[in-house]
Amino acid sequence: MLIAVASAAQFWAHSPLVLFLLRLAIGFGLGADYAVGPTLLSEFVPGRLRGVLLGSLTVLWTVGYVLANILGTYIPINGTTAYWLLASGALPALLVLLLRIGIPESPSWPAARGRAAEAARIRRTYLGQSETTAADAEAAAAAQPPAARYRELFARGQAAKTWFGVIFYSAQVLPYFAIYTFMPQILATLNVSDADTQNLVLNLALLLGGVIGLWPVQRLGRRPFTIGTFAILTLCLGAMAVLSDGSSGALMAPFLIYTFVMAGASTITQVYPAELFPTALRGSGVGFLNGTSRVASAIGTFVLPVSLSHFGAGWSMGWMALVLLLGTVVSLAWAPETRDTLTAEDLHH
Repeated sequence: MLIAVASAAQFWAHSPLVLFLLRLAIGFGLGADYAVGPTLLSEFVPGRLRGVLLGSLTVLWTVGYVLANILGTYIPINGTTAYWLLASGALPALLVLLLRIGIPESPSWPAARGRAAEAARIRRTYLGQSETTAADAEAAAAAQPPAARYRELFARGQAAKTWFGVIFYSAQVLPYFAIYTFMPQILATLNVSDADTQNLVLNLALLLGGVIGLWPVQRLGRRPFTIGTFAILTLCLGAMAVLSDGSSGALMAPFLIYTFVMAGASTITQVYPAELFPTALRGSGVGFLNGTSRVASAIGTFVLPVSLSHFGAGWSMGWMALVLLLGTVVSLAWAPETRDTLTAEDLHH
């Protein structure tokens, strides 16, 4: 509701301050949904489908991103169309709001607050549990504290997974958001001709890579998929750094591969966080990883244009390749395999 109302109100945002406040409200709504959406979905899908369904959240995000990019590129921006484009964000928000009407609460939440009958009903209706299984699950959930403390994310046995999640997620999204926010400037710096067409090709590669990426994240396992994609992404940006003074054709090849693989790799950002934490910590853990990753993406988005103007494309691609290399090394050292990990919900499906 917050995203829908604030987005629609942008149609009447005729001052920078009002627009800023509305965009800030939308950001709060999106940030909350980043934590709630995958957490709730992970508790209602069986383990065999968790990878593809959680990954589909990123694919659909990419659909919206590509569509917005195309609209912003090819629709002439004047006083009227700018307001319509801003307000159009209310449409997908309203669609999601309608689809979410009537969805159940996570059963562990009412159970931890003494509402055992409500939790048991949700488990029977939506998880297909028997009376006995639901009762056992409620007893276990009732023994959990009503709210997990953030310090539990760094307790013995959990801290390594939390730190891995922070670094892997941040290392992936920092160059992602920076590069695709400033795609036109990067293409101009690389002296790429017909930048609008190349931008469209890269956006379509994003979309195709996201869809195809659902298969390996489900089949290969989380650890090999993460390590492999980090390595490829590092090599691509490294090649762009080395070839920065070459022809635009030579530069577009690794850029296109990077775009395709990055879109596929990003599907894991909705899968891994939900699987790194037990049920009692999942909401807090997913929220924490999303929050720290947004800090990283903001840093990249602020630093990249300064880097492009002062040091050029070569050095800019180089330092972002080092960020991805850090993600590769940390994944090699700490990435757990969570594909076949059963949560409490999986045992009851």
